[in-house]
Order: sequence, then structure tokens, then C-alpha cells
Amino acid sequence: MKKNFFKSTFVSAIAATLLLTGCAGGSGSSSPTKGEEKVSFENVPERFANGEGAKIKVIRKIGGDDHTAQFLAGAKAEGEALGFTVDVFTANGDTAKFHDAIAQGLQEDYDGFIISHGDDAATVEDVKKLTEAGKSVVTFDSNGDLAQVEGVTLTSQDDEALATLALDQLVKDHNGKANIVYLWVDGFPPMVRRNNVYKEVLAANPEIKEVERFGVAAADTSVQTQNAVAAMLNKHPKGSIDAIFATWDAFAIGAARAIKEAGRDEIKIYGIDVSNADLQLIQEENSPWKYTAAVDPKLIGEINMRLLAKKLAGEETPQTYDLEAALVSGEKLQESKEPVNMVNLANIIEGWGKSSEFEEEWMKVLKEHYTKK
Repeated sequence: MKKNFFKSTFVSAIAATLLLTGCAGGSGSSSPTKGEEKVSFENVPERFANGEGAKIKVIRKIGGDDHTAQFLAGAKAEGEALGFTVDVFTANGDTAKFHDAIAQGLQEDYDGFIISHGDDAATVEDVKKLTEAGKSVVTFDSNGDLAQVEGVTLTSQDDEALATLALDQLVKDHNGKANIVYLWVDGFPPMVRRNNVYKEVLAANPEIKEVERFGVAAADTSVQTQNAVAAMLNKHPKGSIDAIFATWDAFAIGAARAIKEAGRDEIKIYGIDVSNADLQLIQEENSPWKYTAAVDPKLIGEINMRLLAKKLAGEETPQTYDLEAALVSGEKLQESKEPVNMVNLANIIEGWGKSSEFEEEWMKVLKEHYTKK
């Protein structure tokens, strides 16, 4: 599952807890407190052998969506299973709050940081300050220039694969000829990578025509997208648009609602990312959302935490890591005899939400100990 090159009906109990306790704009912490116990673990790195654990801060720039909640849930649960104290924060797209959170974290006694969606040059400077202060750092879907900061691991979804899976299905379903609307926003590293694939696919398929493109990243992206798509549909008569390629599930959610309200079921949506809310929409009768390419956001959080734990233990970690993408079919979801959520999606997609990547034997020892507590 690992590839070393760079590059959101049922919310889980953990994700729901995060939402209720500040995941959508604040921070949350949990026990155990660093240094509260002194025990010995065999075959555990010296850094954790005395039971002191670690104090971790997870800071995400974007937020307000189910994908964010599950990413934070995965990181938090994995860290706590290892005996760490984990605080989480999302700035809900507010750049100033994002950087303030990093600066504040630097002044506190955190051992390591997971930085998500730090897309600007200032993030690179922030991370440099963290590493210079001796903090371990793992980033997700952030500025590619972070590769220049020694010791930092850059993780991402395989954005090229995500875009390719969704677009190849769109091309196939429409026999290489379609008028499409492109929902995309510039300025975010994963969006840039997805856009590169989009341009390549259009160049290779000249009868796939872009009718319109637009997009905005905000705390209410799905609502703004719904309004924008509704207005767009009023300009284009029925039959003039075949499909929408949505590069973010918040776009797809808004588009699906607008299409349904307008009665424009001839338009099909091909998206990227998945969450419980997304799965609910895709499973609705006559849903326009036909496919979405995704990586389990909870698993992304888990793997980022494992990488950070390895850094704290002084173990080798890769400079970059991409998580493997999968294509989720609406037709297969609707064939299920029960509502599909992020947990039982594994019954449809083999291996969904599971990975042993970077899970060392000593981590299993720590998990067994703290699970028994």
C-alpha cells in the first residue's frame, strides 16, 4: 500500500465526540497525562519504555466537514491507544487562526505535531521553527516545499490516482464524449495535483468539453456550492450538461443537492473523498452522485500518528508517503442490503480502512497495555 513519492447516515462515536468537544473550531485533550505512571515495557523504544508517552498537537487548516472530523478522530484515537495525550484543533479555513495555533503550540510542551492542509509558504516557516525547537513533525496535504525541512514527513492521499479513478470512470461512462462542469479551487497542493490530471485527461479526450468551472473553499463550502450550481443550471437547459467532476466531496454534496432540487437527474457526479454524510447521499434513490474516489480519512489520521510516533522513537521514516486510493461505486452501495457507512464499507471494498503500515510491534505492546487500563 505504501508508495514513496510526494505528492470527509453514521458518524463514528469518536468523530461525534470530536464534533461535540471542539473539533470544529477548538481543541480537546484527553488522558493519560504525560508522566502520570512509571512502568516498563519490553521491546519498546527507550523513549516510551518508562510509560511517559508523549503530548501531541494535531492542527488542521480546513474544517467544518465530516472528512475533517474523521481525520482528527483517527489521529486522536491512534495516539491515545499508544498512551499519548492528543489535542486537536481545526481553524475552519481561517489562515490567521491556523498559524496562531502553530505559534501557540510551539510555546507549549508538545513533543510532536501533525500539520494538515498547511498550503502556504508561511507553513514552511512555522514548521522550521517547530523542528528547530526539537519537535517532531508530520504533515498532511500541505505545501510541497516542506520537503526542504529536514526530518519532516509529508503525507498525502494519492491525488493523481484519485483524479484518475474518477475521471477515467467519467470518460468510460460517456464513451469519451461529454459536456462537463468542473468544480475546483486553486491554491491547495492536493487540488493542484488533481488539476494536473484533469488537464491531461481533457487533452487526451478532446470530446470531453468543459462547460463551466468554479469553486470556493469556505466553512460552508457545500452550501455555497449548492447555490452556485443551482444558478449555473438555470443558464444551461436540460441535456446540455452530462456530468460534474467535483474535486472535493464538499463540492459534490452541494452539487448533488442542487441537481436534485432542480430535477436535473440527467447530470451525473464523479467526486473525490468520502465520509458518512457522502455515503448517505450516494445511497439515496436516483442519486446523481455515481462514483467517488477516496482514501479512508480516519486511516489517514491513524497513519500520520504512527509516523509521528516512529519519529519520537528515533526510528527511520520516509520523507513522503502517499495513501492508496479506491473507487466507490454508487451502484454497489445501493445493492447493499443495509445502509453503508465508513465502517461496513469494508464489506464492499476489500481492505477499506485497514492498514498495518508503520504499525510496529512495540506499538502493539503499548496499545495492549493502554487498552487494558
